[in-house]
This record gives sequence, C-alpha cells and structure tokens, in this order.
Amino acid sequence: QVQLVESGGGSVQAGGSLRLSCSVSGDISNYYCMGWYRQIPGKAREGIATIDKGDARSYRGPAKGRFTVSKDNAKNILYLDMNDLTPSDSGTYYCAALPEFDGGAWCGPGRYTMDYWGKGTLVTISS
Repeated sequence: QVQLVESGGGSVQAGGSLRLSCSVSGDISNYYCMGWYRQIPGKAREGIATIDKGDARSYRGPAKGRFTVSKDNAKNILYLDMNDLTPSDSGTYYCAALPEFDGGAWCGPGRYTMDYWGKGTLVTISS
C-alpha cells in the first residue's frame, strides 16, 4: 500500500508564497500521474496541477503562471510551489498518485480517479 504524506501548509498573507511537499512511500519515477487537488468546506474537490511520467505538467486555470508542480524522483517527493497567493487559494490541499494508466482520463487536473491520496495539508491565505 502506497502512502502519501503532505506537508508545508500554513497561514500566509496575500501575495506570499508556500511550497507544499508530498512524500511518497513508493518509487514514483515510473508513476503515470501525480497531482495536487484542493478542497474547500462544502465544495467538491478540484484539481490544481498534475505531472506525468514524462514530466509533462498541466494546470487548472487560476494556477497557471503562479503555481509550479514538480517532483524529485530520487527522493520520491512531489512539490507544489505556490506564488502570489490570494485568499481564494485557501483550502485543504491533497496530493494523489496513479502509478499505472488504467484506461481512464489522461493525466490532468480534470482527472479525479487516482489510486492513492494523502490526508491533506491546510493552506490559509489572509487578505
């Protein structure tokens, strides 16, 4: 069973930056897809950014130009660098992994069926 553990959340003022990390218990170097998702209380979870086995990155609209998803295959860590944060970026951020393509949607923020999920890290942006 693969385990994902997020860290790096916290409270920052608008305009600030945060780096989220997701430590994975498995070897992520050949994982088909990994991603970051956010959930706000009372709302559905939404995709933020994904990165595939070939390091192709995809972002949901508001994240483009401000967020960067990356991974360190040697350390088995997924990152999300977030800049120019606004209160609308607040929420619980989850990392997720899909080690092998299952014939479903391609890797991208619109893909929600992932095999493994972390428990989340809370991000709060104040104005």
